Amino acid sequence: MADRGVESALKEFMAERDWDQFHSPANLAKSVAIEAGELLECFQWSDDGDPERVQEELADVLTYCHLLAAKLGVDADEIVLRKLEQTRAKYPIDRSRGRSAKYDQL
Repeated sequence: MADRGVESALKEFMAERDWDQFHSPANLAKSVAIEAGELLECFQWSDDGDPERVQEELADVLTYCHLLAAKLGVDADEIVLRKLEQTRAKYPIDRSRGRSAKYDQL
């Protein structure tokens, strides 16, 4: 994970509460989706979500993403950078700059 302090803090927090037993990859993935829905809800009626609430919901999404990466034994930074390289190949600058089209429509 990007910040070993975050990883350590989450591990300690979960251990103190004996919550790892509930953290199967499937449960963590569900939690990511649930929290992402709560983040989206911040913008349900306006594009200007309450900044404090948005940060809180974003923190929940990121927390579950960190926990899922740890549970899967993968480095979050590493998998993001690997995916970024794949995405670079799909979206070459000369065809995608300033465009929102999907890669197969460029």
